[in-house]
Amino acid sequence: MPSNLLPERHKQTDFFICDIFDSYRDDLASMEHPVFSLSKKPDFRMLEYSHNGNSIKIKPSYTGLATIFDKDVLLYLASSLMATKNLGSAISQTVRFTSYDYFVSTNKGTGGFQYKQIKEALERLKGTVIQTNIKTKDTEITKEFGLIESWEIIKEDGKGKAIAIEVKLSDWFYNSILGDEVLTIDKDYFRLRKPTERRIYELARKHCGNQIAWKISIKNLKAKLGTTATIRKLRFNLKQLSESNHLPEYNISLDGDVVLISRKAETQKPGFELLPKHVTKKDIEKHARVGESYEQARTRLQSKDKITGLKQALKSNK
Repeated sequence: MPSNLLPERHKQTDFFICDIFDSYRDDLASMEHPVFSLSKKPDFRMLEYSHNGNSIKIKPSYTGLATIFDKDVLLYLASSLMATKNLGSAISQTVRFTSYDYFVSTNKGTGGFQYKQIKEALERLKGTVIQTNIKTKDTEITKEFGLIESWEIIKEDGKGKAIAIEVKLSDWFYNSILGDEVLTIDKDYFRLRKPTERRIYELARKHCGNQIAWKISIKNLKAKLGTTATIRKLRFNLKQLSESNHLPEYNISLDGDVVLISRKAETQKPGFELLPKHVTKKDIEKHARVGESYEQARTRLQSKDKITGLKQALKSNK
């Protein structure tokens, strides 16, 4: 049976970029909105969302919408630029990098298939267009832009593999870097196999932040994810994720139609109240007492971590 996480393909000592990256980064704007497709097949839908008077449309090109796996290119570039910026060095909207460093940094293989994938990712990133309105007092401005401005392969080897790549970032994305509008993400994000899990992690990182926990109705979570899955299917997937507990940094649990996302105890910063221990089905079966229900066993096991009142406190903030 395959692991819930992709294997860790490269040791830190395998590549020099680990000495440059102090951490991996994601931009706040695309963490908040479902800009990227969660489909593993070509997605030609036009996506439309609105919130607090602002609208956003995401339009595909002939190659389809950019996917959340294509976004790895932007995460790599955001991480590299922020690391350079934090060292006090100048950064540019046009970035040149080697495909090999990108593959290793984002936990990908380094075979011919990955070189083909990055070309296709760049095509979708260039072709996907965002249209949004910005309201300031009595003025409304509608603007349209691509996820990246342009890209080119600087050099290929004899087998047609990209050796060096140059990308010009869109003003929208580059301004996020200039304005420090980014958040750190766990490197194990790149080991998540499923698109929905990557999106759930982004939302957890964005909304949980330094809080103990964040909760949202499953209906609203579905909208924020941008998934085409039914509520029933999403609930099933969330229960599976809760049982496996492999999401980096966060626990997931369901209380009826409310999804609770909380920080794992090992990711707490000093001063945080300890979070409930994640209790899996296997833990319950192992430690349940005779005649005790699953819920009774779960509550008793969690109470050992002195946080029995956490869920009740969160319920009052629905």
